[in-house]
Amino acid sequence: MRALLFSLYGEFVLAMRNVLRQRRRAAFALTIIVGGVISLLLAGGFIKWVLDTMRDSTIYSQLGHIQVVRPDYFRLGLSDPYRYLLPKAGAEQESIRKNPSVVALTPRLSFAGLISLGDATLSFAGDGVDPKGEEQFAEYFYIEKGERLSSDDPTGIVIGQGLASNLGAKVGDRLVLMTSTAKGGMNAHDVHIRGIFFTAEKSYDDSAIQVPIDLARKLVRVEGATSWLVVLDDTSKTDKVRQELARLVDPAKFELVPWYDLADFYMKTVTLFVRQVAMVKLLIGVVIVLSIFNTLSMAVVERTSEIGTVMALGVRRKGVLRMFLFEGLALGLIGGTIGAVVGWVLSVVISAIGIPMPPPPGMESDFTGQITVTFGMAVEAVSIALITTLIAGIIPAWQASRLNIVDALRHQR
Repeated sequence: MRALLFSLYGEFVLAMRNVLRQRRRAAFALTIIVGGVISLLLAGGFIKWVLDTMRDSTIYSQLGHIQVVRPDYFRLGLSDPYRYLLPKAGAEQESIRKNPSVVALTPRLSFAGLISLGDATLSFAGDGVDPKGEEQFAEYFYIEKGERLSSDDPTGIVIGQGLASNLGAKVGDRLVLMTSTAKGGMNAHDVHIRGIFFTAEKSYDDSAIQVPIDLARKLVRVEGATSWLVVLDDTSKTDKVRQELARLVDPAKFELVPWYDLADFYMKTVTLFVRQVAMVKLLIGVVIVLSIFNTLSMAVVERTSEIGTVMALGVRRKGVLRMFLFEGLALGLIGGTIGAVVGWVLSVVISAIGIPMPPPPGMESDFTGQITVTFGMAVEAVSIALITTLIAGIIPAWQASRLNIVDALRHQR
């Protein structure tokens, strides 16, 4: 086994020397590979940054990492949420908060109704929230104008950018909220706008308001909450922590729903972008295969007499086959490594400068993009370079190993 490994190592070193011997052709092939790997890393890194930002915005502006609700709340309770209320306080909340990965637990009371400003009246979807507990959502819950909710202002609300625009409302305006109570009656309350917010999801901003949870309870005349939002210190721990918390609560009374089960728009966006990246990988792979195939095919033609000589000296056809396959792998290894390093450096530089981006469709605020390149992405890019160069070398290597020794020795004589 050791002898075989030494033999393969020697053949690979020889292949590296053959690659470096044909400098012009090798430089052309390496340029293609390096360019492909850099393009893959930069394109994939930008999409990863977009998806990570969208994920965090979805979690920290709306859903939390885990939502604790009554069983079947999301299946049956959306039409009659007050039949599925959680208690205002309880031992379960304290048990959840004791988990070392839980950063915060905050209650929310969802309700809907009409919002009026002068003669304008529109429907809204509201959330009663704890202003203190919502501090964990501040990073991605952007206040365009005004201020956030405050426990010291029990009638101050924040309103979505789209809803405010449709109402013609601005910070400081006094509005009237009208809702149905839990028992089917009507209730109304005067409020004023403390702030106008926007998130990464325009459909949410077009209809959403947030009010202090005590005001929401007063409007619908209930106690408790429709959900508890659990915020974790690391999104990757969602499934692990959910399993741990599930052992602390009664499954007949509480259901723990992870954020990705509720983020339909985000999950569909991920599916779309993953397919787009797959197409980019395929196209880059085809370009690399064609370029390496051309490089190795020319090498076979130019080195026909050399191939005949080594075969006449006793090198088996399998050895010739491995020699050209190793040359392809050497090109892939060198080009992939250089491309990964350069791509990572470019991603850091570009992210430090920032990529000015126009507002997404339906939104008014532009943003500065970045590129996130992880070690796993770099390894994948190098692997693609190795696999494509190996595939590209199969036919030229087979042709070289099938040459007739006598004809090869007579070549160009």
